[in-house]
Amino acid sequence: MTLVLIVNPSAGGGKAGRALGDVQARLTGLGLDHHADCTQGLEHARELARAAATAGETAVAFGGDGLVGAVAGVLSELGGILGVLPGGRGNDFARAIGIPPDPTAACEVLRSGVVRSLDLGEVESQTFIGIASCGFDSVANRIANETRLMRGPLVYAYGALRALVGWKPATFTVELDDGRHRTVTGYTVAAANSKAYGGGMIMAPDASLEDGLLEIVIVGDVPRLRFLRLLPTVFNGEHVNQPNVEVIRSASARISASRPFTMYADGDPIAELPVTVRARPGAVRTIVPAPR
Repeated sequence: MTLVLIVNPSAGGGKAGRALGDVQARLTGLGLDHHADCTQGLEHARELARAAATAGETAVAFGGDGLVGAVAGVLSELGGILGVLPGGRGNDFARAIGIPPDPTAACEVLRSGVVRSLDLGEVESQTFIGIASCGFDSVANRIANETRLMRGPLVYAYGALRALVGWKPATFTVELDDGRHRTVTGYTVAAANSKAYGGGMIMAPDASLEDGLLEIVIVGDVPRLRFLRLLPTVFNGEHVNQPNVEVIRSASARISASRPFTMYADGDPIAELPVTVRARPGAVRTIVPAPR
C-alpha cells in the first residue's frame, strides 16, 4: 500500500507544514511507502485525491476538516480509501474517529488501523464530513476565517463572540424528508453528520457517522446576553437541553432563511441558501483505529 499525503502546509497556522518532515520520518520508520503532495486549495486537493485513487494509492488528508471533506468526496466517487492526519485548527473529524491529535502519533493508525465505511454529508453536490451550518454560524465562521489575531481552535470562539455583537435574529424554514416543516426565528440551523465542529464544540452530541442520518440542530431565539451565558455549554453538548434548541434526525433537509446566508461546512463556505443537505450513508471507506 502506497500512501499519498495530500498536505495543506498552511493549515492550522502552518501546523501541517511544520510537522511534515517528522510525519514522513515516522512513516518511513513504520515501513510505510509514501510520498507527499502539497496543495493550497481544495480543488487542487480533489485533483490529487483523484489521481491517487486512480493509481490505486491511499489518499491521506493532512490538514483541517475542510481538506478531509474535499478528499473524502472524491474518494467516495472512485471507491478509494481515506486516511487522515490531523493538521488543521479544529481537527474535529479526527477526534471523532479516535485518531490521536499529534500527527506523528497518528501515523500508527495508518499502519495498524482498520477500514470502515463512514457517512458523508452533501450540500448541493459538495461533500462535507462534519457539520454544515448557517445563520449566526455563517457570520462567526467568516470572522474566524478572516482573522489573523488568533490561531488554533480558540479562533472559532473568538468568531462567535465577535458575531454576537451585531447579530439580529433571522427566520429559518426547514423542510424535512418526511414532509415535516419547522419555521423558527433565531440563531442557527446546523446539519450534523458528526458530533463536533469549531475545535471541540459538540453541536450534535448524539450524531453518528454510521447511521445514514443527519442531526438537524435548530437554535431558536433568546436574548443575546442569555445566548452568551449559554455559549460555553456547546463544548459539552448540554445546549441541546435548552428549550430554544431542537434536534431532529432526518436523511435530508431543505433549509432557507429570511435573509441571505452562506452555509459553511467543515469551516469553509460551501453554498448559498436556500440549500438541500443530505446524508450519504457509508459513502467513504476510512482508516480508523483498530478496536481494542
